[in-house]
Amino acid sequence: MSINLSPEQTTDAGETAATVRRRKLFYVPGFDPFHPRRYRELYRKESAIQAEISGYQIALTAQAPEKTGSDPSTYGWHLRAMIEDQSIETDVEVLIWSDIVKENMTGGITRTYLQLLRTAWLYARTGTFQRLMWLRKGPVIAALYPVVVLLLQACAALVCVVALHALFDVALLSGLGLALGEAPGPSSLLAVASSAVAWAVDAWFGWKLLQVFKALDRHVYAHYLMHDFAFAASQNGAYPAALERRIAEFSGEIAAALSEPTYDEVLVVGHSSGAYIAVSAVADVMRILPLGRQSALGLLTLGQVVPMVSFLPDAYRLRRDLQDLSHRSDLCWVDVSAPGDGCCFALCDPVAVSGVAGTGTRWPLVVSAAFSQTLSPAKQAALRWRFFRLHFQYLCAFDQPGDYDFFQITAGPMTLEARYRDRAPSRSRIDVTASKFTAVDR
Repeated sequence: MSINLSPEQTTDAGETAATVRRRKLFYVPGFDPFHPRRYRELYRKESAIQAEISGYQIALTAQAPEKTGSDPSTYGWHLRAMIEDQSIETDVEVLIWSDIVKENMTGGITRTYLQLLRTAWLYARTGTFQRLMWLRKGPVIAALYPVVVLLLQACAALVCVVALHALFDVALLSGLGLALGEAPGPSSLLAVASSAVAWAVDAWFGWKLLQVFKALDRHVYAHYLMHDFAFAASQNGAYPAALERRIAEFSGEIAAALSEPTYDEVLVVGHSSGAYIAVSAVADVMRILPLGRQSALGLLTLGQVVPMVSFLPDAYRLRRDLQDLSHRSDLCWVDVSAPGDGCCFALCDPVAVSGVAGTGTRWPLVVSAAFSQTLSPAKQAALRWRFFRLHFQYLCAFDQPGDYDFFQITAGPMTLEARYRDRAPSRSRIDVTASKFTAVDR
């Protein structure tokens, strides 16, 4: 696709600050161990589909070398768009934490089962499990899925061990001609030794079966999801030190972009687990930046799972960040989800349900992506049982787009605040306190 965007194009004299000619977009992925190039290719593919449906143009190119440098922790691309007869340029940067995810996913099968026991016990003993279930059953079922599957896999391995040993015992008794009540002798001593060896061999086969299950996890996602939920709960809701350091780096990147006079808007987008990381990074930025900056600041959280962390006893930091952002007048925070996405806390106001809303609360604006209306019946049917694909629909094209269009938001001519200025929150949103733990300080 060829787009003729002249950098010399000017805007009308009456243009307001709501118009964007140049934007900086930071994207925070969810719990994903893969290289961020997958998000570039997803954006390339889906933006082309949406542009054809909606009648605008978007071209994606590699990020300028001076923007990315040689730092392997930096990855991005450049967008040039023509939307509503306006030209817009956007620098996209992925805020990478996949190395932390990879580190958390090491350790093998034993570590996974230890994580299972610890995480399940934490959510059960604190009462968090019941409160999350009351809030939304979908994401809790998604959290229980790896627990159930891993336990079934363990049971299958145990059955395999017991069955193999039973077969061995039958063969051994038949071969040695042993009978019940026979006095101990060399044959019975050999049987005991042989049985001990057999148990070791049978256990080896059981372990190999568990390894086969793990090798097939790219189709099942049990180990992957278990690592995801275990990471969120690893410090009882507090952030691990490695993640705190990375959030500090993210905050520095965002603050630097806000100080750039060339950007009309700095937009931070967090998806899934990346939503609460984006919240904390932006909260840190807001604490250090003075008022009156030139660039508009927007925060867009998509398919968030904030309550999985904020409901835990030691999530003081996240609850404080949610509270601090909720009353900022120099920020626009929009939270988008859909009841059709069973992997998120759909239409749950993350501030309110976490129990940190106050009299001055103004954010987030909770809106629905309304999959039942924005996706055609054919598309809905195609995605019906593809739960993980539905969880990524926020980053994809809609064949019947409503007021949520990811590509208009990230590459279009309006700021996030201008686009949703007159938008009322979803009437189906959940905005009552559901968390047992609501303190923001120890």
